[in-house]
Amino acid sequence: MKNINIKELSIQISLNGLSFCILNRTTSTIEVLKSVAFEEKLTPFTALNRLKTELDDSVYNQNFHSVNIIHQNDLVALVPVEMYDENYKADYLKFNNKILKTDFITTDEIAVNNGINVYIPYVNINNYIFERFGEFSYKHASSILIDNVLQETKPKTTPQVFINVNYSNIEVMVIGNNSDLMLFNIFESTCKEDFIYYVLFVFEQLGLDTELSVIKLSGLISEGDEYYNLLYTYVRYIEIIEPKLSFNFSNITSSNLHNHYLILNSF
Repeated sequence: MKNINIKELSIQISLNGLSFCILNRTTSTIEVLKSVAFEEKLTPFTALNRLKTELDDSVYNQNFHSVNIIHQNDLVALVPVEMYDENYKADYLKFNNKILKTDFITTDEIAVNNGINVYIPYVNINNYIFERFGEFSYKHASSILIDNVLQETKPKTTPQVFINVNYSNIEVMVIGNNSDLMLFNIFESTCKEDFIYYVLFVFEQLGLDTELSVIKLSGLISEGDEYYNLLYTYVRYIEIIEPKLSFNFSNITSSNLHNHYLILNSF
């Protein structure tokens, strides 16, 4: 038994890219941490083909104790548990998304703020993962983000803004003085102009002070890049947040772990 390594695989799926992470639970070591960006936004069908190609790598041909799939898209709506009704799942999504009658809709429970996250997963990818690995679990990316941010955030005298930057969108959270969730939304962002427009739009709509409120950043943004520098011209306090991990890293640089904030917090 001492020679058995318990390993977990997490795969983050979006139509703009893929991420992979293998955690060896026995040694508390991250053995694989990899991201693949697509040149253009794919369809769920072509994204599945790219996933199959990536999983042909021999590193994934091993027995995993568990497999976790993270669906990342904007087909999601966060609903307070006291307002949630199982019979109206489609109606929650219709306000902000175009959906079909045939779409499969599921939910994640976010206990830390008594929320129900309603979303549409990539069913074709779920089906393939079951065929390839057998039993697995899945969540929406925003469920992981909201849960981790709320658990790690301490009350402040001014609201805190959290922004996770992805290939083609940004996920924005605003946490109030009492650690309550004031806002969560996903905005399409394909250039720095989109990025700063939606950030300043959130500040305006919530009456936040750009001289006092702190912005905490994760995802595909780094100190000194054009997104970071543009943001700093409008907002006084910004910082990069790294995932709080107790893992070791095998042949992997542990710098810029904030680029992989979601997948590293999925275990």
